[in-house]
Amino acid sequence: MNFLHDLTVKTFRDGLLNKKFSAFEIVKEFFDYIEDKDKEINAFLSLSKDTALRRASRVDVALAEGKDLGVLAGVPLAIKDNMLIEGESVTAASKILENYIASYDATVIAKLKEAGAVFLGKTNMDEFAMGSSTENSAYKKTRNPHDLERVPGGSSGGSAAAVAAHMAVAALGSDTGGSIREPASFCGVVGLKPTYGVVSRYGLIAMASSLDQIGPLTKTVEDAAILFKEIAGNDEFDSTSANPPGGAYGNELLNPKLEDIKKLTVGIPEEYFVAGLSKKVENGVQKAMDLLRGLDLNFKKISLPHTKYALSCYYIIMPAEVSSNLARFDGVRYSRKYDADKLLDIYLKNRGRGFGEESRRRIMLGTFVLSSGYYDAYYAKAQKVRRLIKEDFDKAFDRTAGGVDVILTPVVPTPAFKIGEKTEDPLAMYLSDVLTIPVNLAGLPAISIPVHGMYKNGSYAPEKSLPVGFQLIGKPWREADILGIGQFYERL
Repeated sequence: MNFLHDLTVKTFRDGLLNKKFSAFEIVKEFFDYIEDKDKEINAFLSLSKDTALRRASRVDVALAEGKDLGVLAGVPLAIKDNMLIEGESVTAASKILENYIASYDATVIAKLKEAGAVFLGKTNMDEFAMGSSTENSAYKKTRNPHDLERVPGGSSGGSAAAVAAHMAVAALGSDTGGSIREPASFCGVVGLKPTYGVVSRYGLIAMASSLDQIGPLTKTVEDAAILFKEIAGNDEFDSTSANPPGGAYGNELLNPKLEDIKKLTVGIPEEYFVAGLSKKVENGVQKAMDLLRGLDLNFKKISLPHTKYALSCYYIIMPAEVSSNLARFDGVRYSRKYDADKLLDIYLKNRGRGFGEESRRRIMLGTFVLSSGYYDAYYAKAQKVRRLIKEDFDKAFDRTAGGVDVILTPVVPTPAFKIGEKTEDPLAMYLSDVLTIPVNLAGLPAISIPVHGMYKNGSYAPEKSLPVGFQLIGKPWREADILGIGQFYERL
């Protein structure tokens, strides 16, 4: 099954059109491989074998009939288990939703179905996307394919691990404070967090509505661009969604021109290279910068002075929104009831048994910061600081004032840490997202790309050489800039 290791979205399409294999054959091979490999990885919470094989067969029939197939036709994808697929279980890795069956498709799922993609199954995650290690799942702990004693990152750890272990060609995750980019860095894959609003959140189980964003996890930047282009766009069911100014994304996402890339200036913020950054990460990011200089990019030191407040700001705003969004999960509307004499007792029993420790912690914290007497002191002040953080980025991106086009930073302060290493210290776990959170607060696009030598051409470095990623942050709606630099970086 080694040929599965070499499959990207592009090579899958080429093989399918050239009749090197059928979609049915490949999808069946993936399920056989998952049955064996996932015993040690635990990336999937559920599989959809019968449905997937039927969808693959329809792709083969359409191809035989000479129909024009989209670029994602037949491509086997993994989906984070907080996105709704009609008729299938969706748990958000929580016991309170263990019996819930989705009654409609999320918009991203509907778009991928129309494109002919095949869904292998739902991937594990931190409960309601609350975590940085996929250790907070109510069902299982996912392991890093590079080192089974280490975490894959979170909260989209199952999706990242599935792609890294070649159990899917690509996957979807969601990113609230780094939940796509951190596991991408830990697992040596590409993870794109798009501009807030460019991908519909309709059918995504909300954690923090002003921060959440769906995005792809892939083996290559080119694949990330392909998948992103398919799921992006305005949606009438999501009032926060929008097309980029000037209309839908064009071919610049998939066919960047080197002369355009050379015109870009890359900013290096001093606040992201501080004490606490591991030597391995620092060396990896420096290696990436050295290679990018080969593209004749301009580099410039910049400052984002309010970055130091981002983590504190995030852990007020995010729990506040969690407290509001999770109020609907009372254990009555979305799962089984427990016997009780009073309605209040039903709520207490269901929510007490259904929510895990981290979910309860964040719900209580969010309820506190929104409570009378504390709202202005905490939540309102955090929102003001959030504006200052966004203004830092606006200033840095202002070319009329000598600003930059793209910002380059580390993704995570360290490589993947060991399972259990930070579970007893929530603050240490929260610090894992210190370099990714500012992007969500500002609503910007960002991508995690593996540093060369850690993951390249489908083959892994030894386990002792854990993956390291670097992060490119773009202007709002300018995914083309970070995807373009990333695609040329992959060719170096």
